[in-house]
Parts: sequence; C-alpha cells; structure tokens
Amino acid sequence: MNTKLVESPIGCLQLFATETALCGLNWSHQHVPQPKSKGASQSDGPSFILDQASEEIRLYFEGTLQAFSVPIAPEGTAFQKRVWSALSMIEWGKTYSYQMVAEALNKPSAARAVGAAVGKNPLPIFIPCHRVVGSNGSLTGFSGGIDTKRELLALENKQYAFSLI
Repeated sequence: MNTKLVESPIGCLQLFATETALCGLNWSHQHVPQPKSKGASQSDGPSFILDQASEEIRLYFEGTLQAFSVPIAPEGTAFQKRVWSALSMIEWGKTYSYQMVAEALNKPSAARAVGAAVGKNPLPIFIPCHRVVGSNGSLTGFSGGIDTKRELLALENKQYAFSLI
C-alpha cells in the first residue's frame, strides 16, 4: 500500500493506493498509518496512482476538474459499493438527499441504510458523499466535518457559498 500526503485548501489529505487503484482518503484529523493489505507492503515511494490522484485533487480545487478519472477500488460490502456507485453519478454542483439516493437504488425505504453507507465512504471527494444533504437541503454529517462539506459544496455550487466561514 502506498501513501501520500497532499496539501489542499481544506487541509492536508492522506491518500492510500495499491499499484492499480486509489483505495482511501483520510482528512488531516484522521492521518494514521495504513494497515497492510494482503500481498501489499506499505511504502511512501513513487506511485503513478497517487501522483494522478494528487494532480486531480489540485485541479478539482482550482475548479477545472469536475469528474475524477483515477482508478478507484474502495473496500466495502456489496450494498455500500452500490451506494458509492450511485454517489459517483451525482453531478458537480448538484445535491441529492439520502432518500433520493435510496430511490435511485430502487430501495425507497433504505434512506437510513444509505446514510450509514455514505458515512463509511473510504474515498470522500473522489466518491462525492459531500453532495448528499438532508431532505430539506440541510448539511448533515460528514467525515471531514460540516465546515469542510460546506466548503466543498461552495466550490461546486454557489448556493452554499454564503455559509463559508
């Protein structure tokens, strides 16, 4: 497993990748040594995947990249992966409620389960869980904190810009 620290306007991000895909992102308050995966060793050496991910993050924060192309491989349950796939379909500048995501999965009674899966997203920003809001548009929980969620939404959608601190 390779790791890389990337400076961003919202703090230092810690990225994790195998040789073939991006696997995780930790916020500055979550930086930890990544446990070794089967058959992989921890390294801070060169990584094409981490270089691509850090460049895409830079372009994202410049406002010039709206869709990531770095290969990703988040680990989770089958349901979590379905939710994360649905989140990846939410366009830049748009928001969905947890209920809307549940309906997109043809599971209209699963809004709470969707919320739990969103909370377990190992690749925030790359899998845009910040684009999921309460049914009334309120900013609900986020692994990076509500202020970070507000900043990401403000970058993508000026509707939330008034709330920036």
